[in-house]
Amino acid sequence: MKIILPDETGRKMDYHLIGTPVPRSVLPANPARIVYSAAHVVADPFTDNAPSGRATIDWKKTLEFRRYLVGMGLGIAEAMDTAQRGMGLDWPGALDLIRRTKAELPDAMVVNGAGTDHLDPKDARSVDHVLAAYLEQVEAIQKVGARVILMASRALVRVASSAEDYKRVYREVLSACDEPVVLHWLGKDFDPALAGYWGTDDFNEALETVLSIIEENVSKVDGIKISLLDKEKEIIMRRRLPKGVRMYTGDDFNYPELIAGDEQGYSHALLGIFDPIAPLAARGVKLLGEGDVKGFHAALDPTVPLARVIFQAPTQYYKTGVVFLAWLNGFQDHFIMLNGAQSMRSLQHFTEIFRLADGCGLLRNPDLAVHRMKSLLAMYGA
Repeated sequence: MKIILPDETGRKMDYHLIGTPVPRSVLPANPARIVYSAAHVVADPFTDNAPSGRATIDWKKTLEFRRYLVGMGLGIAEAMDTAQRGMGLDWPGALDLIRRTKAELPDAMVVNGAGTDHLDPKDARSVDHVLAAYLEQVEAIQKVGARVILMASRALVRVASSAEDYKRVYREVLSACDEPVVLHWLGKDFDPALAGYWGTDDFNEALETVLSIIEENVSKVDGIKISLLDKEKEIIMRRRLPKGVRMYTGDDFNYPELIAGDEQGYSHALLGIFDPIAPLAARGVKLLGEGDVKGFHAALDPTVPLARVIFQAPTQYYKTGVVFLAWLNGFQDHFIMLNGAQSMRSLQHFTEIFRLADGCGLLRNPDLAVHRMKSLLAMYGA
């Protein structure tokens, strides 16, 4: 099967598909690693809401995709940045999503984003104001009977004057949590508004602050996800975590190496890239649990070039590539996103994702993928 794709100069060239669709794998009940996929949402295109207005979600397709992930044994990181949290999905929409996922999949392994995004950073008056916003979201999520992942706060960056302000806020929020939570250290590559989080731009100083927060509140912390796209920093932190506190890699560039681990430990996974590569994520971790390390790397290593393209700078627009692949693979009938985010990448970006996904066997119905890719090319006049 072939398709004519333009190169970076617009010259049209034949591309022959080479991939064989990945067969479905299911993780066992006690997998070698805890695996969460941060999941995207499907926009409803049949709405009179402008892209810049209130999000309108296709709940049927959004929940179908979550059933697909859970059917392979993956956990879900809900209402996170992959779901366009803070980039199209506001807090009321996020809470509705959390409620619906809990009702649809009551026994699934799900962690849910609690932050302060209903408080505009420009309106944040004090640390107490931010603290109250955190507590409001934590309380609402816990009323649903759902678990919490504590997201970083743009408002806290704006009002905090020192590391002590971060320690105080996290201490008080964690004390209000009914179950141990996952902390989230999201780097500025993913969200430039979070530059200087933990009160400093220096990694070593920030690390000491985070570790002191964890150590002081260790009974309230299940683990921490760090998304710094720097494997060495993750490994340094992983080796210093208190016993029983998990590292969840959020490194969408180096995840196979970090999940496989070394003689001193390994990372679990909470990744946006595990949305589009879910079949290979399940296959790889299943093989790892069977002691087949080579098989694990054979499944996941070839996906890294794809991930690096999807998450290339500006990294915060990676959701566009995630939803693009969901559309190619038939999980939704259109390539429309909240906030009009489908327009945030170039045609060259989409064609490269198409090639790389094919090479990994991630086009589950090649005929459909080719048909949809041709329709996108036609829209661009290619």
